Amino acid sequence: MQQKIKEIFQAKFDKEPILVYSPGRINLIGEHTDYNGGYVLPAAIDKKMVVAISKKGLNTCRLYSVDFKEEFAFEIESFSPKPNHWATYIMGVVAQLQQAGYPVSGFDMVFGGDIPVGAGLSSSAALECAVGYALSTLFDFDIPKISLVHYAQKAEHTFAGVQCGIMDQFASVMGKKDYAIRLDCRTLEFEYFPIELGDYQLMLIDTKVKHSLSESAYNTRREECEAGVKAAQRIDSSIRDLGDVSLDLLDRLDVSNTVKTRCKYVIEENQRVLDACEALSKGDLKAFGQNVFASHQGLSKEYEVSCKELDFLVDYAKNESGILGARMMGGGFGGCTINIVHITEVHRIKEAVSIKYQEKFGRTPEFHLVSPEDGSGRL
Repeated sequence: MQQKIKEIFQAKFDKEPILVYSPGRINLIGEHTDYNGGYVLPAAIDKKMVVAISKKGLNTCRLYSVDFKEEFAFEIESFSPKPNHWATYIMGVVAQLQQAGYPVSGFDMVFGGDIPVGAGLSSSAALECAVGYALSTLFDFDIPKISLVHYAQKAEHTFAGVQCGIMDQFASVMGKKDYAIRLDCRTLEFEYFPIELGDYQLMLIDTKVKHSLSESAYNTRREECEAGVKAAQRIDSSIRDLGDVSLDLLDRLDVSNTVKTRCKYVIEENQRVLDACEALSKGDLKAFGQNVFASHQGLSKEYEVSCKELDFLVDYAKNESGILGARMMGGGFGGCTINIVHITEVHRIKEAVSIKYQEKFGRTPEFHLVSPEDGSGRL
């Protein structure tokens, strides 16, 4: 892939580029905890976005997307978001660097990647992080990695109009081969935990479903969690978010059963992340997998952000001796399940799931084998 991107760059611009990359990410456990002051456990993966870049004397920036086979140009001194267009992510990062005082001048860029789009692996965050890293490298800005994370997140907020948390960009930049990152979303303190899978492999199964419920349900879940926090603050004014609320305190809150159930899921999921990290530290994959299964149970029955396709895949996994754990990954109502699958069983399970899923839903899922890799870097 990187060779192809380099050759396309040379053919288009007749010069040698700098090549950098930034990976997609998975989240092993810790879902919908990020905006509740909780923990997440992401890892960068071996699917990435590659950027070829070089300086251009003028103030024009020329872009080419290998995946979309499309060109785009903008003036460095005058540009604005282009809604629903891939160039928006690139221009958003340029705008953030300019606002931070970095003197970005004209450049030529070709980019592409092998991150499956729509599978919840954060291809847009990978592009933003790759662009930030590329500009920092090209112009010798030497931007600290944590600053690149913030610039990429702000680019998504201000240009793409998506109020995302920080997990995707953090994992893409800060990833470490064979490790997951336990990130405290409130303080941004983080710690690496080894992913020693031995005879097991991480496999994503893409439902190929995207329900329109996701955005409205996401907003509703946030409101329900905020209602729980406000009720808790009436009892204890030092509480900032659900990360400060215990199950004992939750029982005493004057809120609806629905709000209690949503908050219970978040509080328990936070604890599951801690328990899962302890299991990883001990190399106890079976205990880790049990926490992953329990996470899906909570997401499906308490937080209610699953769907019949996701539940079907996890129910299959529960009855499969070759799978140690499975759960939905991401915002919900579609996307992928993440599965811990025995290496010798991968082919058989793919075939069996494909047949059963086709019979049930009339479509074939997609499978992606992934492994934890390093974050943003130069090629």
